[in-house]
Amino acid sequence: MTLPHLPIPPFLRTTDSVSKIMADVLFALLPVCFMAWLAFGMEPVMVILVACGSAVATEFLFSRLYVGKTASLSDGSALVTGTLLACTLAPFTPLYIVAFGGAMAVLFGKLLAGGLGRNRFNPALVGREFMTVFFPAIMTSGAIWYRYDAVHVSSLDWLPDTFLDSLIFRGSGAIGEYSVVLLVLGGVYLLLKNRISWHIPVALTVSFTVLFMLLPDGEYRFSLAGVLLGAIFMATDMPTSSSTFIGRLYYGAMIGAVAVMCIAFGVKHEYMSYSILLLNAFVVPVDWVFRPRVWGGKNRLAARIAQGMGLTAAILATTGIVIWLHHREWIMYLVFAYIVWCIGGFFWRQPRPDVAVE
Repeated sequence: MTLPHLPIPPFLRTTDSVSKIMADVLFALLPVCFMAWLAFGMEPVMVILVACGSAVATEFLFSRLYVGKTASLSDGSALVTGTLLACTLAPFTPLYIVAFGGAMAVLFGKLLAGGLGRNRFNPALVGREFMTVFFPAIMTSGAIWYRYDAVHVSSLDWLPDTFLDSLIFRGSGAIGEYSVVLLVLGGVYLLLKNRISWHIPVALTVSFTVLFMLLPDGEYRFSLAGVLLGAIFMATDMPTSSSTFIGRLYYGAMIGAVAVMCIAFGVKHEYMSYSILLLNAFVVPVDWVFRPRVWGGKNRLAARIAQGMGLTAAILATTGIVIWLHHREWIMYLVFAYIVWCIGGFFWRQPRPDVAVE
């Protein structure tokens, strides 16, 4: 039986589209990618191109085989996923591993979850965790982070203060971490274009800064640019972040808290990935606890506070488990479980051939 297409008011008209949103995200990332070229020439550029190419190819093949059409390629989401993944990687990551990560980011981060807008976890970070689990020795090797023979420009001497110069350009870290200033400007651009809201980035950075300052004396290391990259471009991913006003503030603050907790307990490189992916898993309860009050309904403040405290306790307890698994080198089992969950969910959603629709 074919249902008639009935237009039902009210109507919303907009000139926006997914492709325009993705184009704005790519435009905001272009200056950061330029800084990667400035630091090491074509090496990081090849990482970006391979990540994007692998993501697009995976989207094309999967869409052709299982959907029968490739219209989803035009929305640009695969390019954004590949670019964001590359921004989290070392500039000398072997290209075959980059290609693997781009494919896994699209396949297990988006397509098997139901497609664009239905993913529960940030696709770029999913791809990065797959790379870390399946190629642990290479992904933790210092050789992929810096090579003297590949240095294009090591530093800028534009300002009298070296710290201020390092905020504009610093040729170390992941591909997307070479300029704090350009990351912030990219975030401002996305805010002005109404692609992201201020709640998550501000709550995340404030929470991270305050809690980090409260840590006891010790040797803790983190990347300011890495935190900003996560706060502006990763944590604000629309399908995987909170959709309510207070929920966004809580969501961002808890990502900052989880990241500081990971740093405090010895997670050196994965603290932002773990924190964002962990809060991705809690988005549904976050939105439920911080849902707007129904008009005319009672404001049960005490119940909401109790629910919020319970949710916070659950997030912190889960963080402790993830940190324990990290130090035991058992994160791989979480990834394996996620693979089974994605594949099982995909085939569960497929229409059954023995059920006819009349």
